[in-house]
Amino acid sequence: MTVQTGLARLASDGSSLLEGRRLGLLVNATAVDIELRHAIDVLRARSGLSVTALFGPEHGVRGDAQDMISVDTARDARSDLPIHSLYGTTLASLAPTPEMLDGIDVMVYDIQDVGSRYYTFVWTMVLAMRACAAAGKAFCVLDRPNPLGGVHIEGGLITPGFESFVGLVSCPNRHGMTAGEIARWRHAVEKLDLDLLVIGLRGWQRDMRFEHTGLPWVQPSPNMPTTDTALVYPGMCLVEGTELSEGRGTTRPFELAGAPYLDGHRLAMDLAAMRLPGVMFRPAVYTPMFQKHHGKPCGGIQLHVTNPETFRPYRTGVAFLKACYDQSPAAFRWRDKAYEFVDTIPAIDLLAGNDALRTGIEAGVSLDDLAARWPRDEGDFAAERAEYLLYE
Repeated sequence: MTVQTGLARLASDGSSLLEGRRLGLLVNATAVDIELRHAIDVLRARSGLSVTALFGPEHGVRGDAQDMISVDTARDARSDLPIHSLYGTTLASLAPTPEMLDGIDVMVYDIQDVGSRYYTFVWTMVLAMRACAAAGKAFCVLDRPNPLGGVHIEGGLITPGFESFVGLVSCPNRHGMTAGEIARWRHAVEKLDLDLLVIGLRGWQRDMRFEHTGLPWVQPSPNMPTTDTALVYPGMCLVEGTELSEGRGTTRPFELAGAPYLDGHRLAMDLAAMRLPGVMFRPAVYTPMFQKHHGKPCGGIQLHVTNPETFRPYRTGVAFLKACYDQSPAAFRWRDKAYEFVDTIPAIDLLAGNDALRTGIEAGVSLDDLAARWPRDEGDFAAERAEYLLYE
């Protein structure tokens, strides 16, 4: 049986909150039904629903902009609806302004997330919820599956002061929630004065990964081409906090990673010695066509996940950084440029949630010691999220 998304349920059943009101759609290319019709077209075709504006997250409404590239306000070529960009050049550009919200009564969010804290779409949702609460607008989430499932939680919480657009509020790197559940969580915890409707999934269970849903995968961003990418992303996104290549500019971003100065065979052996569950490492040489080290052959590895249930992507990503640093500490570099609008805190500290990962790797701390705090944080978050979960 195919899982029914919030969009499909709205299209078939309607909603008294939305009918007869002006709707703003916060969407990207992933907002499609089982027949690959986009939410813009699906909702405009339903009598009683009036779509008056579009709101675009990072990568834009149609999903064509690269990472950390500002997106301008424009009109949508297909629907001729105005597009308000929620990813510009400043922190203020990440939330809708009162003027943007003047033309709508309800904001409708429908974007496929990937289940990692760093992925910015759910934080765009939370910022939009806050803005709608301040402006007296209602908010509706058309829920979609967490492609990694909803059982496993992995990684540490964010230390106060290390919040950013890759972690707007504290939660583990792999949170195991859907967008609808995150909306319920923040609505309650932040006490938002907001009419919130979550149109939930039908037929989804927490132990289902995306390939079990029967739904089509539309890449949520230019470097998230497959569900394999999403599976490794909770750990391998950490590579963005370094001057290593995370495989952007190849056909397997985040599964391939390395640098021109690394020995991939030694890297694969060192990682194998760490006995990481559910994954194998193949020595690889690849040449990125854009971004870091573009045009230069990089020595590195490709991750091959052998058991998605036992695989721990965050532990694997931390192990990869440690192995790269240990092989060549003189050549290894942390990213020191601004990252997601922050230039006062290293990117790796924003991604990890504090400076313990960076300083631990530099000090030669073991992988077990780097991971020592995670179980406590994972347990605390599991308890915090429990009352906001929608699915068994």
